[in-house]
Amino acid sequence: MKAKEIKGQSGENLAQTLGETEKHLFQLRFQSATDRLETPSEIQKARRAIARIKTEQRSRELAADAKLSAGDAAARVADLEQTADGPGKRRIRRAIARLGPLTANAPAPTTTPAAPAALKGK
Repeated sequence: MKAKEIKGQSGENLAQTLGETEKHLFQLRFQSATDRLETPSEIQKARRAIARIKTEQRSRELAADAKLSAGDAAARVADLEQTADGPGKRRIRRAIARLGPLTANAPAPTTTPAAPAALKGK
């Protein structure tokens, strides 16, 4: 699949194509382990197609983040900080660092401060 074809697809269509290509790669690997492949280069072509699709999805995600307003970026950072200790924490921390400069001029998100531990028992 060519890069021009990938760029012309919508986000939903990209996700569907990615799933189909990953399934095809799995089938090729399985077939390679059990039988001989007629064209061994199909595995390499599938891997490259997956890489192209993921690259396009990531560039679209970065472009969407760049278009965020300061308030929206601050809200997104607040949401990301809540899940910063879960799976994918490295990716989340990078996203927070990338969105940090956008939130410099944003008003602080309105949250209620937690009560100090000493007052909770009383």
